[in-house]
Amino acid sequence: MIRKQQPKKDVQKKVYHTDTFYQPPLTPRTPTMQTAFCVVEEALSQEVEILKSYVEIGQAVFYVKKDSLLKSLEILKSLQYDILSEMSAIDNLAIDDSFELFYQLTSHQQSHKARRRLRVKCRIRDNESVPSVSSIFSAANWSERECYDMFGIKFENHPFLKRILMPIDWVGFPLLKSYPLKGDEFASWYEVDKIFGREYRDIVGPEQRDSARVDRDDSINFARIGKEVPKGAEPSDCIHEVTYQEKDKPPILKKFPTSNPKILDKRT
Repeated sequence: MIRKQQPKKDVQKKVYHTDTFYQPPLTPRTPTMQTAFCVVEEALSQEVEILKSYVEIGQAVFYVKKDSLLKSLEILKSLQYDILSEMSAIDNLAIDDSFELFYQLTSHQQSHKARRRLRVKCRIRDNESVPSVSSIFSAANWSERECYDMFGIKFENHPFLKRILMPIDWVGFPLLKSYPLKGDEFASWYEVDKIFGREYRDIVGPEQRDSARVDRDDSINFARIGKEVPKGAEPSDCIHEVTYQEKDKPPILKKFPTSNPKILDKRT
């Protein structure tokens, strides 16, 4: 069967005849009470106020207030939604001066086959903190640290709220839509400016902040396998034979003579 051929005339000009600002329609949203998630909404609405709810692509979404977040997640965990698979935020500061936090929950119970996945959302204002849920879901510990590192959102009562991806002295939060695409141009001078001063930039040079960078001439922090030298010594191209020996055990490797090899014709 021959694949259907598409007209190729004026392909380069096609972009000029399409709507650049076209927005695809949203996927259909079904009221939660008309789906299998109705039992979840009934149990949740008895304890907290649900601002909005719907089911989209087989997944329920519940909007709650910030003050009801902990209680909502406690109830859902008691309903056997005991896996927090994802937690992050969306920057809507330019739209309504808010962040939208979402918590993706999953249940692997066979009885939840028709309603396995749901999402809890809440909105907070800029510079507003939110309670940590790490006491309910341990997986939230690192997710909240990443959210703080990327968006600057602070989580109350978090056991160790520090940056997790960026250096501790990094300025700004990279996933904010207001963050410059070229990044922080001063990142290469943080410690130089702090220790020596800006006037020493040309003398000291920019910092190397790439954690994956390997300096072949640095024998203090790196070792060249087969060409080892004492710590801090000048690198050498002298090749050393690499052998391995278990401590306090008979030798497991030794150099066998190759001048008179023996060929085995069968296994012994």
